[in-house]
Amino acid sequence: MRPLLAGLLLALALPAAAQIYKYTDANGNTVFTNQPPDGTASEQVVLPPTNAVQAQPPAKPTEEPGQAEQDVTYQVLELTDLPDDAALRANNGTFSVGVHLEPRLRPGHSLRLRLDGQPYGQAANVPRLQVVNVDRGEHSLAVDVLVGTKVVQSSSPISFTVQRVNTSSPALRPPPPAPTPRPSN
Repeated sequence: MRPLLAGLLLALALPAAAQIYKYTDANGNTVFTNQPPDGTASEQVVLPPTNAVQAQPPAKPTEEPGQAEQDVTYQVLELTDLPDDAALRANNGTFSVGVHLEPRLRPGHSLRLRLDGQPYGQAANVPRLQVVNVDRGEHSLAVDVLVGTKVVQSSSPISFTVQRVNTSSPALRPPPPAPTPRPSN
């Protein structure tokens, strides 16, 4: 059965100019071949024309490369998921922030955080960015839109406070166990 299927697939892969014949062998199996069998009735298989696609020339850019960077403006570019007046509790200093963009991030653009005025982390094309191992205290965070390595737009910085609980604090230790009375003899 497998040779029959392989023969059929090979026959279908032949160019449209090749001729294909179909017949039934002595065991009742349908056989496809490129040569008519001797002494057996066969019929010629007519294949529909193959599909052809014309190669399309590459689309010409409608803007000059430098102009795309200059015309970039997102109507909304802001960080989300940061507390306004309460401290951000992150015992290990790790948390994630969202980026709200309107319109959506354009192809070729990426987002990168700016922590305390300095670029932070790798550029990404997702609207959720992670901050890892930030010290406790007050910080500022903003997001930049990049084209390559060039900053083309920035959000307003947001100030927030990271609260990290010191797990070695005596106040967090469990109370010592109560002494057990000794039986008297």
